[in-house]
Amino acid sequence: MQYDVPGFIYAALVVSGGALGFIRRGSAMSLVMGGSTGALAAYGAWRTSLDPNDVRLSLGVAVFLALLMGYRFAKSRKFMPAGVGQRHHCS
Repeated sequence: MQYDVPGFIYAALVVSGGALGFIRRGSAMSLVMGGSTGALAAYGAWRTSLDPNDVRLSLGVAVFLALLMGYRFAKSRKFMPAGVGQRHHCS
């Protein structure tokens, strides 16, 4: 079995972003959303590891986060953190 290493790294970055939002701003919602979307991304990476053609969940999580961060960036016009998150999720 070939592991989806980039997918697992992406999931870890999403979880760490939620944890960082909680640590820096005290935002429990960042912790919950970062943890849940990171867990979904990790599950998607695991499914992709089992079947390389099964990318629907990973793609869905990435698109959801890219749209959410894009919306937040357009609303606030602040590059941090939404602009960085949107750029990260689109790449």
